Amino acid sequence: MRGEREMSVTKIPVMSIFLLIGCALLAPAVVASVADAAPLKATDYSNRAHWLHLPDKVKMRVDVFYIYPTAYSRAPGGPTICPVDDPGMMKGAQVAYSRQATAFRNFANMYAPYYRQVDAAYQLSLPPKQQEKIIEGAPATDVIAAFKYYIKHYNHGRPYILAAHSQGSAVLRYLLSDYMKEHPRIYKRMVAAYVVGQSVTRDFLAKNPHLKFTSRANDTGTIISWNTEAPTIAAKNPVTLPGGIAVNPITWTRKTAPARAGQNLGSIELDPATGGTPVLNEDGTIKRVLGLADARVNAKRGVVICSTVDREDPPYYIPGGFPMGVYHTFDYPFYFFDIRVNAHERVRRFFAEHPAYRR
Repeated sequence: MRGEREMSVTKIPVMSIFLLIGCALLAPAVVASVADAAPLKATDYSNRAHWLHLPDKVKMRVDVFYIYPTAYSRAPGGPTICPVDDPGMMKGAQVAYSRQATAFRNFANMYAPYYRQVDAAYQLSLPPKQQEKIIEGAPATDVIAAFKYYIKHYNHGRPYILAAHSQGSAVLRYLLSDYMKEHPRIYKRMVAAYVVGQSVTRDFLAKNPHLKFTSRANDTGTIISWNTEAPTIAAKNPVTLPGGIAVNPITWTRKTAPARAGQNLGSIELDPATGGTPVLNEDGTIKRVLGLADARVNAKRGVVICSTVDREDPPYYIPGGFPMGVYHTFDYPFYFFDIRVNAHERVRRFFAEHPAYRR
């Protein structure tokens, strides 16, 4: 895509990052504070301070509504659910935006709300049903309120992409299953939903027949999902569920044939000195790293296997609190330019299929 240079390498310290964007460092669960039990009221999204990103000017025919991963890690004695203006969460959200959402910025107007998050160490210590319950609380309440505000005040009838990661994707599942079921006319404008870093299961799809999982590289109105792992991992991946479905983020199919690292359109290098923002070229564009990450769907586990990154070499990969070999933090960075091209192709297909939206 325009404006991004290529840097062909076989190995670079692209994984050397200590800040975990996608999940806080795993730790024993603690009891929720009294503040967490306060009555739920959605954040006010008429306040621009509650938006991570709003476009200065609407220039594109399509939008992206982005939900960032876990950026909140509570201090000892702090609440399990953070306030929407928690400084640490806001800073982490900005880093996540730079390494994930910028994949879409070349062709879309970008919208991203701040939202109240649950501390991931607490969340992941709970059984799956309790995890769903806590995500359905303040995080989903805020994101759905933000999306409603976006549709009413910002969208103006344009097609849109939904994109998320980790806790953001856990919230996005509620937006898809609940809100979209009740608003089919709005759902018809959805180009695609990138529900990355959380499992989308067969059971979830069976319970939500209005939703479809992607079947080819440029279909529209569908869900795209994957979780990235090494061929072997040191322990259970805490963000995957039985019955998960994965798409190959290089070929964009569910076929199990491997895609070589040479087929990857480009990964990105992350700068540990800035908390994990992308390394930039001199002109401010994001550097492209070629030949780093391959991809193969493991249909039984419902994940994508990356075999070409050296998981044992700390200068190249630090798991950030996840078991060794769980590449959760790098679901977007490994396949950054593939995501950009794929999303743009789905936009083109959408406009070809829906000429009424051409303006």
